[in-house]
Amino acid sequence: MSSSPEDEGSYTLIAEDLDMPDATVAASPDAGFARADLTTFCRLDELGLEVTGQRLELDCAVLACRILEPDKWCRRCGCEGTVRDTVIRRLAHEPLGWRPAMLAVTIRRYRCTGCSHVWRQDTSLAAEPRAKLSRRGLRWALEGIVCQHLTVARVAEGLGVAWNTANDAVLAEGKRVLINGEHRFDGVTAIGVDDRAPERSYLSRSERM
Repeated sequence: MSSSPEDEGSYTLIAEDLDMPDATVAASPDAGFARADLTTFCRLDELGLEVTGQRLELDCAVLACRILEPDKWCRRCGCEGTVRDTVIRRLAHEPLGWRPAMLAVTIRRYRCTGCSHVWRQDTSLAAEPRAKLSRRGLRWALEGIVCQHLTVARVAEGLGVAWNTANDAVLAEGKRVLINGEHRFDGVTAIGVDDRAPERSYLSRSERM
């Protein structure tokens, strides 16, 4: 295609020069793309959850989830249970951009047909018992403080939780992963102690005075 002589310049478009990929080809499975999946995008498949709905609120994104494993066998006598009712457990998840993400997990409660024992679906893959953060949210918070040097206030804001909630969760996870981890010194050949650190700290305080 060429421009008319009246134009200020002339040019010719050659098909080989148009380096623009075909959208249908670029998004095909052969190009390495998979079907759009919110569960995988939010890494909820790692927690044994599946997204069933979404709602955007002013201060956060809420993702309705269900637990993939049924967990319908009684833990006392081994008989099969029947669904009694459901409850909702809310967990702060790793944020999507600058928007906090909240998981509304539907948990089934079962009643055993043999001994009448009542139990809930196991959510240990998604979060610790009585925790307010999902395991992915907890990991995001710990990495943010240790690797990105974020403050607890910034982490709490990103998760959409109170400062105390974020602080307590990060301290407990940091102790479990960084302090109590049996392999934390793997690869370490020497440990040094800076005996001048207290002196420099004292001099620094003296200068400020």
